[in-house]
Amino acid sequence: MTDRAIEIDQFLRAAGWQDAERIALAGDASLRRYIRLRRDTAPGRAIVMDAPPTTGEDVRPFLRIGDWLSARGFSTPTVFARDPERGLLLLEDLGDDLLARHSAAHPQDEPELYAAAAETLAALHHEAPPDLPRYPDQMAALAATVVDWYAPDARDRRDDIAAAMQSAIDAVLTGPEIFVHRDYHAENLLWLPRRDGPARIGILDFQDAMTGPAEYDLASLIDDPRRPVSDAARDAAIGAYCAATGVAAEPLRARLAVCSVQRSLRIIGRVFTRLALHSGRTSYLRFIPPTWTALQRELRHPALTDLRDLLDGLLPEPDGPWLAATEARAGTLAGRDHAAAPE
Repeated sequence: MTDRAIEIDQFLRAAGWQDAERIALAGDASLRRYIRLRRDTAPGRAIVMDAPPTTGEDVRPFLRIGDWLSARGFSTPTVFARDPERGLLLLEDLGDDLLARHSAAHPQDEPELYAAAAETLAALHHEAPPDLPRYPDQMAALAATVVDWYAPDARDRRDDIAAAMQSAIDAVLTGPEIFVHRDYHAENLLWLPRRDGPARIGILDFQDAMTGPAEYDLASLIDDPRRPVSDAARDAAIGAYCAATGVAAEPLRARLAVCSVQRSLRIIGRVFTRLALHSGRTSYLRFIPPTWTALQRELRHPALTDLRDLLDGLLPEPDGPWLAATEARAGTLAGRDHAAAPE
């Protein structure tokens, strides 16, 4: 038995769950892993979050932000037991009815689910945010990291991309800053129809939240590279958000476009391509073409003309040859800061 397995056994014994059945669950892009527990006595199920501090994981932001959200009536997993020093949490099991899974099985429900998720966002945006780092301070620089991994031949244009992105941000994202989840999409949201109002949406994976533009999470929801979002669901989400906030649709669409483009540039390079080249996780390459499609669509907005003109011809299209070549290099750049690092 490994030292980590012993630590988990000790943690579960102290929490009274040592005899529960353990079922490994699929992980995410982080180094955390999750274990579902089952037992006969109530509550019959729970989730272990295993986030070893030796890998750089830290559960304290998850605890702090989760406590803030739950105190305001939002549905996050109740924490049954916690050991932050060892990176172990015992959490309420909110089930498996992710919006992505439910929408795939019941496509007729997709508009309702996306409208509910947008209404939960609107309720969240009515809350004064906690003390968190400001995302706008990083947005332009993070967008420019697309050239670090995805288009290293264009790294000499990094500052130009950041400047054009910042110009669009300054011109369009002029509203108040609120709580921003930063990964608000259908695989981090659960459908809990027995609950009321904003609590019908269970919220997961919120530990990287910051403060920033209200539209960022809505853009994450409707421009989701992990699954195709129907036009009906996109329209339902935008309509529900406008109805709940009083925001006019056209100004909202401009802000959504800027947020979506910034997010797409960041995740194409810094997330999906980096995970393949640096960590050998080639499964994330499949998300690049749909992200590219969203990027090209939103770049057409007039608010992004200067950035669109700059990027035209600068970034390679993620076609079959590009994907095959990138997959062939998977894992070869471990330890590098960017794809153009010297041999």
